[in-house]
Amino acid sequence: MSDTIYALATPPGKGGVAIIRVSGPASRVSLMAMTSGNAPAPRIASFRKIVNPVSRETVDSGLVIFFKGPQSYTGEDVVEYHIHGGTAVARALLEILASQKNHRLAEPGEFTKRAFENGKFDLTESEAVNDLISAETDLQRRQALHQLEGSLSHVYERWGGELKKALAHLEADLEFPNEDLPEGVAPQVMPVLHAVMDEVGEHLNDNRRGERLRDGIQIAVIGAPNAGKSSLVNALAQRDVAIVSEHAGTTRDVIEVHLDLGGYPVILADTAGLRPEQLGAGGQDAIESEGIRRALAKAERADIRLLLFDGAALPALDKHTLGLRNETALVVMNKADKIADKPVGESVIVSARTGQGLDELIRVLTDRIESLIGYREAPSLTRHRHREALEDCRAALQRSFSAKLPELMAEDVRLAVRHLGRITGRVDVEDLLDVIFRDFCIGK
Repeated sequence: MSDTIYALATPPGKGGVAIIRVSGPASRVSLMAMTSGNAPAPRIASFRKIVNPVSRETVDSGLVIFFKGPQSYTGEDVVEYHIHGGTAVARALLEILASQKNHRLAEPGEFTKRAFENGKFDLTESEAVNDLISAETDLQRRQALHQLEGSLSHVYERWGGELKKALAHLEADLEFPNEDLPEGVAPQVMPVLHAVMDEVGEHLNDNRRGERLRDGIQIAVIGAPNAGKSSLVNALAQRDVAIVSEHAGTTRDVIEVHLDLGGYPVILADTAGLRPEQLGAGGQDAIESEGIRRALAKAERADIRLLLFDGAALPALDKHTLGLRNETALVVMNKADKIADKPVGESVIVSARTGQGLDELIRVLTDRIESLIGYREAPSLTRHRHREALEDCRAALQRSFSAKLPELMAEDVRLAVRHLGRITGRVDVEDLLDVIFRDFCIGK
C-alpha cells in the first residue's frame, strides 16, 4: 500500500460538481504541490486554486478537504477535491495526479478494500457499501444500510465469540490434562455448541429473503404465442421494452426489465410463446425452438410464474401454459374486453392494451412477493458465499457432536470458527478479496 491512489468518485460526464478522491501516504504532498497557501486543517473544507505544479497554470478553483489517517474512509491520509463538474476540468486534474510520484489510478473497489485492510470495515460491511450504491429500491437501501451498520457482523461475531470460548475450554483440557481443571469439559460445552448450531440453522432458514431482496425477485411471464406477454411487460414497465406483433414467434429470447413493485426489486422476464412442438426444429424454426427452451428454463428458475392466457380463447386454456402451474404460479387472463361473461376461475383479469386491471395485478404480485419473502426482524443473509460458509460451520458443529476423540471434537469446533471468520474476513480471506471488490465502481 505504498502507492497513492486516485479516482473520480462521481459519475463521469457533465455536472455541477465533480469529486476526485486521493488516498495514500503522498496524498498530502500532491495536495500541497497543486494548491497555494497553508496546508488546510484536517476535516475542514478550504477554498483553493488548483494549479499544474509544473506550468503553474490554474486548472480550476474549488474546495479541498484533507482527512488525516486513520480518521478517514480508508484509514490512510485522504484528500478530496470538489471541483467544477466539466469533463475537461476533471480530466486535467486526473492527468496532473497521474504525473505525481507514486500516484496511480485506483482499481475498482480499491478505496473500500484499503478500508477493510486497515480495519475500518469487515467484509460484510464492505460488501454493504457496494450494495448501498447499487440499491434501486427503498427496501434494498434499508437492507444495505443495516448491514453497513454491522447488523450481520454483530451476529457472526457473537457466535464466533461463543465458539472460541468453548474451543478454549476444550483445548485447555487437552493441553493441561494434569492441571486442576473441571472434569468432563466436553459435556459442559455441548449446550453452547448446540445453541449456536440451532441459531445458525434458523438464520439459514430464511427462504433466501436477503438474497432475493438484494438481487431482485425473478418473475417470468409465460404463455402461448399472441397471449399478450410482451404487451403486458411493456404496460407494467410503462415503456416499450419488448417488440409487440400479431405474428406468432416475434419474441425469440428472454427480455428482462427491472421494476420497483412496492419497494421490492423485481426482474420481469418476457419469454417466447410456448409451442413445445417446435422444440428440436431445424432451419429458421431452430431459433424459435431455442427461445421456447429458454422460456421453459426461465419458468423453472423463477420465483414467481405469471401464467398469461388469451381471454378471447376462453373457455379453452392453453395446455402448455397450464402445465406449468405450480405453487408459485399466478394465473392472469388478458384481453379483458373480450372475456365478457366467460368463466375465468381464480385469476386476475387485465387488458394490457387499455391498462384495465393492472393496478389489481400489481397489488396481487406485491402481496405474493411479501408472502414469499416474509417479515424477518433478524438480519438476513445477502450473499451466496455467506450461506456456503454458514452451512460449512453448521456441518462442522454437527460433526463435533459425534467425534470419538476430544482432539477431533476440538478440530471441528476450530473449523466452525474459521468458517464464520471467512464471512467477516477475520481469517483466510486473501483469495476472496479480488472477487468481492472487483464489482465496485472505480471511485469507491
